[in-house]
Amino acid sequence: MIGDSPTLAMNARAQEMRRQGIDIISFTVGEPDFDTPAHIGEAGIRAIKEGFTRYTAAAGIPELRQAVAKKMKRDHGLDYEMNQIIISTGAKQALANALLVLADEGDEVIIPAPYWVSYSELVKLAGATPVIVDTREEDGFKLTPAQLEENITERTAALILNSPNNPTGSVYSREELAGLVEVLKEHRGVYIISDEVYEKLIYDGLEFVSIAQLDAEIKGRTVVVNGVSKSYAMTGWRLGYAAADLEIAKAMGKIQSHVTSGTSSIAQRAALEALEGDQGPVAAMVEEFVKRRDYMVEALNAIPGISCIRPQGAFYIFANVSAYFGRTIRGKEITDSLSFAEALLVEAQVATVPGVAFGADAYIRFSYATSMEKIVEGVKRLADFVALAE
Repeated sequence: MIGDSPTLAMNARAQEMRRQGIDIISFTVGEPDFDTPAHIGEAGIRAIKEGFTRYTAAAGIPELRQAVAKKMKRDHGLDYEMNQIIISTGAKQALANALLVLADEGDEVIIPAPYWVSYSELVKLAGATPVIVDTREEDGFKLTPAQLEENITERTAALILNSPNNPTGSVYSREELAGLVEVLKEHRGVYIISDEVYEKLIYDGLEFVSIAQLDAEIKGRTVVVNGVSKSYAMTGWRLGYAAADLEIAKAMGKIQSHVTSGTSSIAQRAALEALEGDQGPVAAMVEEFVKRRDYMVEALNAIPGISCIRPQGAFYIFANVSAYFGRTIRGKEITDSLSFAEALLVEAQVATVPGVAFGADAYIRFSYATSMEKIVEGVKRLADFVALAE
């Protein structure tokens, strides 16, 4: 059975409380609080004014597909032809397309946990079985070669990798990916779906590396998924893309042609400007995210019973709150991440996402894609809330 998105469910509850006049500090939904950069929005407006409002080819307009291929070459040295690029209605659709192509009934798909909430549900939608592999905080929440080897079976169809990671903010290094590549080269029937949608939101001078860069044969088995939602503050434009082996790309395009056809013509023109226009706003957004991250990591780790590692990318902090399990706060018994998040919302008016939604029940996810003022107030409310634990 396909479940609801806990992230959206918690955000909806917080919004309903806001409508009731309650002052809610929300750390829930993963979208930048910045407006879409003006030059990108203007490209969308021009598309409307020029009458560019009709159906496009299901796989996307040629100019945008070429721009994606150019971007992959420029940023990562990866060579793709235009017909290996599929433009989709958000990166989520690209993930769904890939899984519908690569996984069948009875297959298994390996998903390192903590994982984005939709991965397991999309695997089920394809008729396959998600194989959840618990990573360890001491390993930076990253899959090790030994764990990968241990969980590959004759039914394994694919591995889903997400770097930078939602919900942990972890980023795989070149060396860590190389270790996974060595295992995957011994299992030629296993494909890789590499979710790189937070690629440009990376900090501390770290290098972003795609697993497709490390080996030509692995590149042929990798579907690289990305989009403009996170890096360019374009969540509502709903535009993602995938780059893959030609036969996989063709199959993904066929599925998309029957499910949704092409994505919004207007959004495609805006995305073209995002990829080829001024990149200054991205750098400015990253600079602001670093300030927020640094403050929040220090502030959360200063609260007794709460701890978190320093995320290297994306805009999330995954904080361990399990020290409060088995305790009572303001009359509410805390037994797991869900009861902690619910009590925090009701009693302190702070909205978060419980770690159980990401396959890691000891944790709570905080998004710092919100103003510093709200971060300061939200962390204060959290500290006051847990101080009442009995």
